[in-house]
Formats: sequence, C-alpha cells, structure tokens
Amino acid sequence: MSKGNRGLTGMTQADSRLSRRAFISALGAGAVVSGCASSGPAAFYSLQAADVGGLSGRSSRVQVLVAPPRALKALDTTYIAVVDSGPVYSYFPNVAWADTLPNVVQNKLLQTLQNTGRLRGVGLPGDGLLIDYQLQTDIRAFELNIEGANRGVVEIAARVVNDRNGRTVANNVFRRETPSGSSDVEKAVEAMNQSAEQVFADIAAWTLRNV
Repeated sequence: MSKGNRGLTGMTQADSRLSRRAFISALGAGAVVSGCASSGPAAFYSLQAADVGGLSGRSSRVQVLVAPPRALKALDTTYIAVVDSGPVYSYFPNVAWADTLPNVVQNKLLQTLQNTGRLRGVGLPGDGLLIDYQLQTDIRAFELNIEGANRGVVEIAARVVNDRNGRTVANNVFRRETPSGSSDVEKAVEAMNQSAEQVFADIAAWTLRNV
C-alpha cells in the first residue's frame, strides 16, 4: 500500500473545528479539482486478501466462479469514498484505488478463496473453468464514514448460486466497521482494509459451508 501524508482536502487541526457540512463541502470541492487534474492521482491504494489458510472445515471438489461485484455508480469508481449522513458521497483528492473498486474487491475475493486451499478451483469469467457454483456480490458500502466517529465501513451482500440450474443456495449480508482514528487518507484506507479483510474472511468461510 502506498505511503504518504495525504489527508482530506486542506485538513489541519483548525479544520477539525469546522462543522461536518462545511467539511464535506470543502472535501467535495477538492475531489472535483483532483478529478480534473491532468497529472492523475499521486498515490494508488489496493486491498489485502484475507489470510484464511488456517480456516477449519472440509475441502470441496467443486469449482467456484467469482462474478464481478455490482455497485452503485458512486462506488463503481477508482475514487476513494467519504460518506456523511444522507448518505452524501465525497472523495479523497489526489489518490485512487488501484482499479475500480468492484474490480479490486473481485480480485481480493478470488485470492481469499484461493488462500483457503479448500476448493478444487476458483476463477473469474473467461478463465475457462467448468463451474459448479458462482459467488455473486453487491457492494453496499465501502467508505470512510464520518458521521459521528470516523470509521472504515465495508458491507457486501453475497449469494452462492448453483451454476448448473441457476438456483440460489444461500445468501447473506456481511458488514464490518473499523475505527480510523482520523480522517487522514492513510488511516482511512487502513481502516477500510481491516474491515474488508474481515468481510472477505467471513464470505470465504460462509462460501465453503454452502458449496
């Protein structure tokens, strides 16, 4: 993960005394400027796949396809979201995810399932695997939430679908929140990463129980 001291637009100790609305307004203005900058983001961030090598449970001889996650347009982007009550979406300026957020989540879910070592195969569309089940997901939240205490929030709805007959085997919603301690982009991404790792691990364990 890229390092550096890049916080929300114009954030200083004095800025912390601004009202939440004024803060969001300033952040939104910065996001617009960064989105128009020809030089592009100064830093790119990714996520970590969950370490689930010690996950208990039986192995399965099935092959699972990780379908592209769905998300609202506000999250189907490379911008890193900051959310206030409403919800009102703004974005950190001058930084971005390494790819669109759904692509990053899909890749890390794939790696997490591979890390379990319990499946015969895990793949993406186009890999040419003979698929038994699909893992379908919807990204409901993936953000630094600044309503009240700052925290990294990740919420993903998941479905296991039998690829042979299209029937839903199981569905569930997974949500984790991790305090960030500040609105600095480094702390925010770290908190989102921790929440995401826990959600990925939860989804992996749940998937193994349902295939």
